[in-house]
Amino acid sequence: MTDRVYPSSKQPPNGTDAAKTTTTTTSAAANPSFPATKAQRYGAARPPYRPQTKRHRRSCCCSCCLWTTVAILLLLLLLAIAGAIVYVLYRPHRPTFTVSSLKVSTLNITSSSKLITNINLDVTAKNPNKKLVYTYDPITISLTTNDGIDVGDGSFSSFVHGTKNTTHLKAAITSSSNSQELDGASAGKLKAALKSKSGLPLKIKLDTKVKAKMGALKTPKIAIRVVCEGIKVTAPTGKTATSASTSNAKCKVDLRLKIWKWTL
Repeated sequence: MTDRVYPSSKQPPNGTDAAKTTTTTTSAAANPSFPATKAQRYGAARPPYRPQTKRHRRSCCCSCCLWTTVAILLLLLLLAIAGAIVYVLYRPHRPTFTVSSLKVSTLNITSSSKLITNINLDVTAKNPNKKLVYTYDPITISLTTNDGIDVGDGSFSSFVHGTKNTTHLKAAITSSSNSQELDGASAGKLKAALKSKSGLPLKIKLDTKVKAKMGALKTPKIAIRVVCEGIKVTAPTGKTATSASTSNAKCKVDLRLKIWKWTL
């Protein structure tokens, strides 16, 4: 007796049902069921994602700022080291200035409130350094009262200040011919101070540029200002000049560093 094998399911004839099944599945995938989800509605129309470059630019800017700061700090460190080496080797000191004498030949106020001045000034400059030479440009002199009233102007010639050297500077201070007339208040103050026994307190300002030489090393020119205070003068009564009191005069030397529009 022959055994027969019965299939568990019927095969679709000529693959018609299989084709229909495949077509249905493809259509379902291409056309999603209604209603479609948000992902199905907007996923196909959304443009491809492109990474933005803002973060990259920010990181580049931060890196640039960081390296610039590091470079500036290194430069300052090198300058500090160089300054320390120069100080140890040469022991630089500022020059000193002293008012030796100030003789007043003429100091009066005219009826038109103009100040006429004729003063002879002697200043002693000392260089205390053993290995440092100073070279000065011409020095401008400004003589004023403590209230800022201009009394007269003058100048010293340029000179070279050698090591351990003392130089005597002389100049004539006169009032400017085209100076403005003094106002009533300023003229009254000057007249009263000139007649008083204590005298008229004056201030001397010396402005110049100087460069230093240390062996083969030369510095660029640096502006300096010397301010001398504690001077008192009296007007002469006749043709004989009067000497100002300079025993309490003290001079201070300051560097004037100019950064852009500001002077320190």
